Amino acid sequence: MAKKTHTQNKLSYISVSSQFIHSLSSSSLHGILTSPTKKPSPTAAAAAARARLLSLTRNPRTYLLCLSLIAFLWTSRLAFGPDPFLPCSPISDRPRLVLPSSAAAVTAAVAVSEEGFWRQPEGFGYRGCIEGSEGYRRASEAVVKGRRKYLMVVVSGGLNQQRNQIVDAVVIARILGAALVVPILQVNVIWEDESEFSDIFDLDHFKSVLSSDVRVVSSLPSTHVMTRPVLESRTPLHVSAKWIRRRYLRRLTKEGVLLLRGLDSRLSKDLPSDLQKLRCKVAFHALKFAPPILALGNRLADRMRRDGPYLALHLRMEKDVWVRTGCLPGLGADLDEVVRSERRLRPELLTARSNMTFEERKLAGLCPMNAGEVARFLRALGAPVNTRVYWAGGEPFGGEEALRLLKGEFKHFYDKMGLAVPGELEAFANRASLLAAIDFVVAERADVFMASHGGNMNHAIQGLRAYAGHRKCITPNKREIFKYFLDTSIPESESNRIIKELHRDSLGQPELRMDKAGRDVTAFPVPECMCNGSSARSMF
Repeated sequence: MAKKTHTQNKLSYISVSSQFIHSLSSSSLHGILTSPTKKPSPTAAAAAARARLLSLTRNPRTYLLCLSLIAFLWTSRLAFGPDPFLPCSPISDRPRLVLPSSAAAVTAAVAVSEEGFWRQPEGFGYRGCIEGSEGYRRASEAVVKGRRKYLMVVVSGGLNQQRNQIVDAVVIARILGAALVVPILQVNVIWEDESEFSDIFDLDHFKSVLSSDVRVVSSLPSTHVMTRPVLESRTPLHVSAKWIRRRYLRRLTKEGVLLLRGLDSRLSKDLPSDLQKLRCKVAFHALKFAPPILALGNRLADRMRRDGPYLALHLRMEKDVWVRTGCLPGLGADLDEVVRSERRLRPELLTARSNMTFEERKLAGLCPMNAGEVARFLRALGAPVNTRVYWAGGEPFGGEEALRLLKGEFKHFYDKMGLAVPGELEAFANRASLLAAIDFVVAERADVFMASHGGNMNHAIQGLRAYAGHRKCITPNKREIFKYFLDTSIPESESNRIIKELHRDSLGQPELRMDKAGRDVTAFPVPECMCNGSSARSMF
């Protein structure tokens, strides 16, 4: 598709200290922004000029103004130069604004159009609201001072599965009134990643944020080292807080140590309000990535935003995804047969509904979107052809061919390997969880985020973006999308119009968790963890 020529002028915004603005009177501002419409006489003008000059030299605000102007000119000099840290980006001859690296400042600092694809959804004033009830706070003192009960957990899976299990481990420790030993990360058998908790997350921050809810310790105390722990690895799915207490509390009180494995989806998604708020506190505040991950992730995000807003895509096109979902990548008969053969050899990998054909799964919206479908969907939503795209995810099945149609549509297409300068990723080599965490940081900071298929990373980023003020997060309605994609009787312009209309309310607007059964509060934080009333109080 040929690129469109844009003739509209670009808007740039300059950030000025609020203290400086407030130091100027309204008349001073008026004087700066307006000029006289009538010329005074030469003598009067000279006298007035001398008086103004004398007044200005004695006014300390004049020095502040001069310093601000000098700082702005110096920043502009830096801003309009090429970025030496973006080796794969085409050098544009139009001015570029260098933006701050703080993720918290993204919304305020990025000057993006309020119209079209980059427009952010209405958040209706919702903000984080996770302060526990009075009863919860009263009980906290005894919980954090306890020295008799300790919970140990072993978490497994990829990065975002581990995040989910760590969240639930904290909640279970609180339910049992036990101290939580820093979770043990099981070696990932697929990627052979031996990363520990402190390699991925900021341990000191984790302990500090949770200090009023659960005591977190790095290891068992000497009084409990020789204790034979109560071992449980067969906890049923979706158990309640009451079940946890009934099952473990008496034995834990007697033995002093409880060891849990396989926590994935073991704890109910519907818990008492205080425990739901604790879930949000862990997911949105305590689980901060380790400084090296955050530093590199933020640098890559800044490089993506160098020329304006960017879109982050989490593409689920790995071979195991096609096998598990019962779907086909659509890259030709040979590659489709590889997927079918793998599925025949290992039928247990198929996640659900094994009696459905590929075509039935596709129309039911159960399949990931391939590159061509992602490109067409984004085109329908009005994504500009010059959109800067960051893609996160594992190596796509089919290699470069799997991404060809998407790259053909959006020329500014990057991943962490292309954005990083030589040597930046060396410390993270062969550490799949750390590399996934870098993707997570860049995707979470994007102006728009979309996943080609649901999953743990999608839900985690969706929840964080909602909690940060409902930043745009596109949720494709694949059941409807595929129906129009496959119907060749409808002109593309008409199907695009219909698809855009269908997704008007699927762009990250506030959505009540209870509207659909089984939703996790860390993906849908309204209403348990976000409030929009004037009486709502936020812990942070």
